[in-house]
Amino acid sequence: MSPERLGGGWLWRLIMAVLLRVSLGHAAPPSPTDGTDCRARGPASYILVFTGLWSPQTFPKQYPMFRPPAQWSKLIAVTHNSRFQLWREGAAAGGGVQSFAELGLTVEVVKEAKEARKRRAVGAMYRTAGIPNGISHSSTELLMQPRTPLLSLMVKVIPSPDWFVGVDSFSLCEGGQWKQEVTLDLQPFDAGTDSGFTFSSPNYPTVPVENVTRITSQMPHHPANSFFYPRLKELPPIATVKAIRQDRSSARQVPMSNHILPNSIRPQRFSETPLDCEVALWSSWGLCLGSCSRGGVRHRSRYILLRPANAGTPCPELEEQAECTHHNCLRRQ
Repeated sequence: MSPERLGGGWLWRLIMAVLLRVSLGHAAPPSPTDGTDCRARGPASYILVFTGLWSPQTFPKQYPMFRPPAQWSKLIAVTHNSRFQLWREGAAAGGGVQSFAELGLTVEVVKEAKEARKRRAVGAMYRTAGIPNGISHSSTELLMQPRTPLLSLMVKVIPSPDWFVGVDSFSLCEGGQWKQEVTLDLQPFDAGTDSGFTFSSPNYPTVPVENVTRITSQMPHHPANSFFYPRLKELPPIATVKAIRQDRSSARQVPMSNHILPNSIRPQRFSETPLDCEVALWSSWGLCLGSCSRGGVRHRSRYILLRPANAGTPCPELEEQAECTHHNCLRRQ
């Protein structure tokens, strides 16, 4: 074979190899190194609105009225990719989550997010002001980027041992498009770092620390649990969060960052959760009053632990009497 033909064949094979590599690259593009599949062409702006639905009608059991009354902490939100985790159900809470869930402090969470941002795992962090009652709104503006399309957030339930509501790694990007509007119902979670059962429980650390768990109408299965409603299959939403995409070119857009919206929710819109009466155990029988042979009686009593609400089961009798027998009569000296 001549050198000229040999050189031409080599060049032809080289061209075919390059074309094959290019075609395979178009057929199966490499997945992003952060594990997040968002192919949106550019950023998207959202208004994030948190709405507290914690009312005495929907959650009447031990509803905090004062010192302090029912309220919400500041909201803390992080935009990120799959290489960052703010919190996760079934996983142990980190130091930042523990500090926020117990005390409402954000210093450690901010520090953790800043470190993750150096690794390009976090895009930005946002905060809103706290809400001084159980039923109101707060909002902030988010700027989502294709490389950090996930949203995680937390809001502490006040008062509580270590309870919070939140969103874990929710993607606002679907394929190549940003979602226009999303509303998520929120349920309470236990951070697993404090062992209290009620809203007003004192600080009693859980040792060792347990995983983050969802609080339900049945779990923890204990009458003292402030969210224990055995007649309900599931708890109603205690809060919601809504993300609304904004048109950045609109001249009528009103800045809303860290703005508390007017309270437009009326309590009568909430469904009423029935709360059954709870009473203590009977006391011991008292001594007999009167003569045993002439209809003497003895008494015992119990007291109300929890008064009924919203057409719940009424309280039973709190006092009971019985006839005396010879062995429980007082003998005259």
